[in-house]
Amino acid sequence: MTLVAKASAKTWVLVAAILGSAMTFIDGSAVNVALPVIQRELGADAAQMQWVVEGYSLFLSALILLGGSLGDLYGRKRLFVIGIAVFALASLGCAVAPTISVLNVARCIQGIGAACAMPESLALISATFTGDERGRAIGTWSGFASITGAAGPVIGGWLAQHASWRWVFLINIPIAIGVIAISNRYPESRDEEMPPRLDVPGAALATLGLGAFTYGLIRAQGGRPGIEGIGAIVLGVVLLLAFVVVERRSTAPMMPLDLFRSRTFAAANLYTLFLYAALGGSLYFLPYLLVDVQGYTPTASGASLLPFVLTMFFASRWSGGLTHRIGARIPLVAGALLAALGFLAFALPGVGGSYWTTYFPAAMLLGIGGALFVAPLTTTVFDAVPNEKSGVASGVNNAVARTAGLLAVAALGIVLAGVFDTGFDRRIARQHLSPETARIAHQDRSRLYAGTVPADVPQRDRAQVDVAVREGYLAGFRAVMVVSAGVCVLAALIALVAIPGQARRTLRRS
Repeated sequence: MTLVAKASAKTWVLVAAILGSAMTFIDGSAVNVALPVIQRELGADAAQMQWVVEGYSLFLSALILLGGSLGDLYGRKRLFVIGIAVFALASLGCAVAPTISVLNVARCIQGIGAACAMPESLALISATFTGDERGRAIGTWSGFASITGAAGPVIGGWLAQHASWRWVFLINIPIAIGVIAISNRYPESRDEEMPPRLDVPGAALATLGLGAFTYGLIRAQGGRPGIEGIGAIVLGVVLLLAFVVVERRSTAPMMPLDLFRSRTFAAANLYTLFLYAALGGSLYFLPYLLVDVQGYTPTASGASLLPFVLTMFFASRWSGGLTHRIGARIPLVAGALLAALGFLAFALPGVGGSYWTTYFPAAMLLGIGGALFVAPLTTTVFDAVPNEKSGVASGVNNAVARTAGLLAVAALGIVLAGVFDTGFDRRIARQHLSPETARIAHQDRSRLYAGTVPADVPQRDRAQVDVAVREGYLAGFRAVMVVSAGVCVLAALIALVAIPGQARRTLRRS
């Protein structure tokens, strides 16, 4: 292959990786903004709406490590193309879904596609570029990832408001066609020395265990999990313990437990678990608050977190340099504490008020905190393991972050539902409601947890129920933010106690 042909192939690899990642990044952030619109149109309850996010996150977090191994063994381009194709077909299923159940099944399949495609985007870049060229390519990929991450909520909100929430999924189709066409322009790559062993039992146990545990937590919202919910939680714990046993004994584990012998690596992942639980869990509820309680348009709701994303984007390079000078501990502690202040600021506003004096300061605090902890956390994970383990260490940390968000959405939903119930019962008791409305208010409570009044509430009662629902959701949201702030403080304590003050590159070999 000539130098010109090699340069051309490298360019196409980078373009395909950027576009493929953009699909998943835009979809992941844009869908959240459209959730209130989807909920109203499909008449779903709070639990069903949580599975729109949880189904996708479940399969992505449980299978992303297996997806990386499949690419190394059978070909990174092949798995990347397969993942993009599955993601696109599932996106079409989401776009035409007539019911919330069909949408959730399609979202689960989307998660499987993303688990194949996402790890391969960076793996293709790493296998194609070397030296300084690799650093520039990853930097370019990272820059576009930040841009698409920022644009996703605005795009999703605009489409949901001016076209249809279904277009949030349909925009994936032309991008996928372009990625697959581009992928034909560069060669295949794989790890020729990798033994043909895959941790299928580990992947199955992780998926089933996380799925059962999450299902049990969602069933527990409202304080009445029943035998089914309790049984699911117990089954989930048993399956996850079995996952640990299988990983310990496996000759090719997808999550090598020996990495956690490093105190710093274990602490960094515990920090990740707490911090990303607060971020991924609490911010799920924000679009409902802004659209259903505060009356924002979906577009404005999507733009509300732009200060958070843009501050992280522009300040992260400075934060990386700061880590090099003073070590990771101080930025990690300060970042988590600032994030805690950001969540407390989200809990302060009542109903109404200007965005600039209510949620803008909170988004800025969260963004400054994020800028302080993202780069130092990545550096700490890499510094805690030998060079040859950096790839798998990064994959494990990524999986931990996604699992944290998966579990936190369900767990914080219990907090919101409990606070909602307490205030709602008191507020609704003062109203003279029709028997039909009283039945909905007391027996179909799960439909109210999403922050909107069901369509079958009689017109004469809608105003009273709407006020009670909005006030109840606001109270629940405030509780979620306070809990999230507390979790961030725990993360700060972990960094203070267990993360080294100065960066130390582990040179041992295993």
